[in-house]
Amino acid sequence: MQKIYFLFVVLSMTILYSCKDNGSVDTPPSKPLVAEQPNDVVVQWNDVFLEVERYAAGYRPGPAPRAIALIGLANYEACISGMPDYNSVAYLYSGLNIPAYDPALNYHWPTVVNSATGFLMRKFFVDLSADKFPKITNLESSFNTKFSKEENFEASRAYGEAVASAVWEWSKSDTYGHNAYKNPFGNFNTNESYDWQAKYDGPGDWVATTPGPGKPMGPFYGKARTFAITDEDKLCPPPHPYSEAKNSNFYAQALEVYAQSGPTVTYEGRWIGQYWSDDLLNLTFSPGPRWLAVANQVYVLEKSSLETAIYGNVKVGMTLSDAAVACWHSKFYYNVERPASYIQRVIDPSFVPPLDHPLTGEIGITPSFPAYPSGHSTMGAAAAEVLSDLFGYDYAMTDRCHDKRTEFIGTPRAFNSFYEMAEENAWSRVPLGVHYRMDCEQGVNLGLRVGRKVNDLPWKK
Repeated sequence: MQKIYFLFVVLSMTILYSCKDNGSVDTPPSKPLVAEQPNDVVVQWNDVFLEVERYAAGYRPGPAPRAIALIGLANYEACISGMPDYNSVAYLYSGLNIPAYDPALNYHWPTVVNSATGFLMRKFFVDLSADKFPKITNLESSFNTKFSKEENFEASRAYGEAVASAVWEWSKSDTYGHNAYKNPFGNFNTNESYDWQAKYDGPGDWVATTPGPGKPMGPFYGKARTFAITDEDKLCPPPHPYSEAKNSNFYAQALEVYAQSGPTVTYEGRWIGQYWSDDLLNLTFSPGPRWLAVANQVYVLEKSSLETAIYGNVKVGMTLSDAAVACWHSKFYYNVERPASYIQRVIDPSFVPPLDHPLTGEIGITPSFPAYPSGHSTMGAAAAEVLSDLFGYDYAMTDRCHDKRTEFIGTPRAFNSFYEMAEENAWSRVPLGVHYRMDCEQGVNLGLRVGRKVNDLPWKK
């Protein structure tokens, strides 16, 4: 019996060592994960996006969110092989062909992100002024220098660019979204024009406001490609019926705007209105990217991994983009006039909205497109929904988007949740004199539905 036991031990040891020699039972070296990397490449690119977008004419309201979405999608798909808990979503989008990755390579994920983002930033902002464009090229070069000694640097850079190029080619097939910034008053790709006067059937319909371009922005943007919503999701419920009767809901809505934003506007009301405005080219980023700035603050506060920042950016971008498309579809479907037009005609001819441009000297500005629903409210609520899904529905923070600004009241404001931020963002349009309450309430409802659709995409395994 002892002899048998001895032979068993010897045989077992022989098998063990022979296996060790040929490596057949060793645990293979693990692949580097995106979650193991810091978020700085995403955070710094977000900062550059927010800086250059404020000077990019034609990008507000819809093209900027669309750019965030496509950059986010490129980074997500380029890094998905290093994100084992997540699914690719490229198959959801007809015509989007993501290049295969090389499973034998250990990609350096920050290099992949830098390459993909730099490629698309140069494409999206190709018409940026000569003094602003170097902000893009300088950041890309800086990261390339930093990462150049990493394993598989050139392969990582090539793969990031290949995925970004595929996303850019797919973007071109979006007839109403691609290059929309080049003609914000019509359609650049089809040369379609929009005659707002032909759509005017009488009081209650949108009319051009002053100061302004004399025509509406984004008349066809409601037809741009979406990521998570369908055509049925793009229309919000009808507004209150138009009326000039003093006992009507419509008159009450206009009277509230007049009371909140007219001659007796409070300091708090002016602060909230200016704090969330983001309406003015060259002064701040636009209303959609404002929520990328919020997300970026959270990535830094939470020391989020690169994986979380990539996932956050693609969801925030898709949500803002779909929200803009849905909102602009509803705006031009209902074609509701702005409060200033109604108030000046029905309540007080001397009414001037308290939205002024400190850089140009223009006063009494109203955004140049129909009122219902509010774009700020739609995009804000949509972003709040996806950010809450990411970081918690009771996530409290102090927003410092406009800290230390001197052209308006940019003092940081504290909030108990992203929803609280979205609600104040929506309400801010009333004391600023540019929206009715119904615009804001239905914008929030529309945005929440969009955000939930994005949350419901098959992101996680």
